[in-house]
Amino acid sequence: MAEHNDTGAKGEQLAATFLVEKGYHILETNWRFKNLEADIIASIYKTLVVVEVKTRKNNYFGEPETFVNRQKQKNLIKAANEYIKLNKLDLEVRFDIISVIMNDTQSVNHIEDAFYPTI
Repeated sequence: MAEHNDTGAKGEQLAATFLVEKGYHILETNWRFKNLEADIIASIYKTLVVVEVKTRKNNYFGEPETFVNRQKQKNLIKAANEYIKLNKLDLEVRFDIISVIMNDTQSVNHIEDAFYPTI
């Protein structure tokens, strides 16, 4: 596995552990539908939370969350819609970003309601 893939996988595992410790229930990790992917799909209370995890070794080029561009947001919204349809869910949906920096120390920044679907 390429080093950047390994870093990403470690960041996603760290993010999932972080969410569980905050009381979330992890429903899926790396959930795929055709060409769409959601890093983590979780629930808390009566809310489905679709999480994009961005992991970097440093923030030299900017904070990891700034790399969740408009196209990525659209793809996450489409993935969430497919997940909801396939599982016949009737829940509120929220889109979060978890930003992980893995250098000498690990930092996790959880951004709830990072973006909203637009009509």
